[in-house]
Amino acid sequence: MASAPPSGLPLFYNQLQPLSSSLHADYVLRQRDSVPFLAGVHAVPLTVEEFGLAQRHYPIVFSSGPNPVPLALMGLNEGVNMFVGEDGKLAGDAYIPAYVRRYPFMLAKLQPNSEELSLCFDPTSDTVGQGGEGAALFADGQPSDATKGILGFCEQFEQAGQRTAAFMQELVDLKLLIDGEVSIQPEGAPQPFIYRGFQMIAEDKLRELRGDQARKLIQSGLLALVYAHLFSLSLIRDLFARQLQAGKVPAQQPQLQV
Repeated sequence: MASAPPSGLPLFYNQLQPLSSSLHADYVLRQRDSVPFLAGVHAVPLTVEEFGLAQRHYPIVFSSGPNPVPLALMGLNEGVNMFVGEDGKLAGDAYIPAYVRRYPFMLAKLQPNSEELSLCFDPTSDTVGQGGEGAALFADGQPSDATKGILGFCEQFEQAGQRTAAFMQELVDLKLLIDGEVSIQPEGAPQPFIYRGFQMIAEDKLRELRGDQARKLIQSGLLALVYAHLFSLSLIRDLFARQLQAGKVPAQQPQLQV
């Protein structure tokens, strides 16, 4: 995954607090017109349900390491996001990953030995707070419609995460993932920019799958996800061109780390 907070919490989250009708009875959900927390993030986790939409806007790659996750690349260098302006507002009409839309809420275990998940939020976010304008999170001590909607979205996200993990395990079992490398030679540059530090699906290994393995991918619908990833890789050069035009390509050869 992309860089995470030193606390070990997931990307974006600084703290986690269970949402409580007694402690947060007068809290509201404020309308968000900017995403400053996303401005310095170049890679955001994706679920498999999002591949079809995300591949139109972002390169989709997989993180390095033994437990890879799909990532939408919003920039090719650490700290660079070409889809968020300096004012924290999203630029253009690019698809917003569910991981971003979920923040500052998430489902989390309150007890390590329990399987029960509770709706929590990051109290450092200004999206949720005490009083003022916004959608009430509780009404008469009960979750409001807004809170029920948030809970439903977070539950769907968790389910999508499980399906994503199953897809990634299938790629690992079939040995389809390889270390990725992209070399881009800008006009007039003395040497190419080489990006590494991510994983991708090897097309030659995909072609060499046995018939039963290929049928399983087709019948499960996973093959469509594979090709969404492969098609999206062409956007890496487009993203590099945008960074170059904006003056956000380091002078030295960079290395993408996701």
